[in-house]
Amino acid sequence: MRLQLSIVVFICSLVSLTAQVNTLRVFERDSTEPGFQAVRIKDVKLLYVPRSAKLTNSRTLLNRTKPLLKKYKRFVAQSFWTKTHEFGLNINEVAFVNWNAGGDNSVSALANMRFERNYKFRYLNWDNELRLRYGLNAQEGRALRKTDDQIRLTSTFGFRKDTITNWYYSVKMNFNTQFSNGFKYPDRSNPISRFMSPGYLFLGAGTSYILTEDKFNLYISPITMKATFVLDEALSNQGAFGVEEGEQVFMELGFLVTHTWEKEVIKNVLMNHRISLYTDYLRSFGNIDVDWEVNFNLKVNKYINANIGTHLIFDDDIKFDEEIAEDGTVINPGEPRIQFKQLLGIGMTYSF
Repeated sequence: MRLQLSIVVFICSLVSLTAQVNTLRVFERDSTEPGFQAVRIKDVKLLYVPRSAKLTNSRTLLNRTKPLLKKYKRFVAQSFWTKTHEFGLNINEVAFVNWNAGGDNSVSALANMRFERNYKFRYLNWDNELRLRYGLNAQEGRALRKTDDQIRLTSTFGFRKDTITNWYYSVKMNFNTQFSNGFKYPDRSNPISRFMSPGYLFLGAGTSYILTEDKFNLYISPITMKATFVLDEALSNQGAFGVEEGEQVFMELGFLVTHTWEKEVIKNVLMNHRISLYTDYLRSFGNIDVDWEVNFNLKVNKYINANIGTHLIFDDDIKFDEEIAEDGTVINPGEPRIQFKQLLGIGMTYSF
């Protein structure tokens, strides 16, 4: 038994000696002699160097590195909201020094702001816009006068049944009022309008045809509530703007059509069109209240532009030339008239 075990051990030893792997030629043979030296691969000259090979040192030298100067943009998830911020200021000035033809020095300023928050994704479309305008005129020899005053907030929410059609089921809200008192100059003691006197609120449901690329929006609502607010006590007691004497709110139910369109008619000339048509079912169906505004923005450069615009209003509830006796009785209730405003100005606009 011992003899057989010895024979097996001897055969295994022979096999292990013959199975040693030959060393690579690029290295020196392993040795335990005192003069042993290791040869690195980079010190060996290759007989055939590939054309695309780059024989570089893998070591990194800190004195040869450069800081990262370019800042890479971080990943930002796609947003379906579009935002607009626009600020504008138009100034008109006339000055005379020893002017033979005569005239009064005057300065007019008109400030306007516009903010938009619009959302669109597949079946949903939600447009929100806030417009603020205020203008003043200072003329030599008379007190400061107001030339423009407007607060307008509009919000339209739409839903469509597929991504192909441009027709939406819509709900629309529109609110209008002003900042400060309005007067029939030169009378400054009796204001004819104030903040929320009047204030108009439209709330209804209908359908919209929307072309986002062309900024075209047609809204038709067969059911729209119109609320007229006269919160000033003196104007309320006069029954101004269609409210009953002493009342502060007047409600109507009617049919509303609105249309907005923004288009570059020629290069650097942008047209902004807005019209609103409303008729009441209960009191005077067929008598249409009109609010129509057209503005042309002539762009000189990024910050300077010129504005030409018109604004026409006809409201059967706003009376002119009303005559009231000393005892408070109404002698002449007055009559509605077309209100028209024209605007021409050059100024600065900043948007982001």
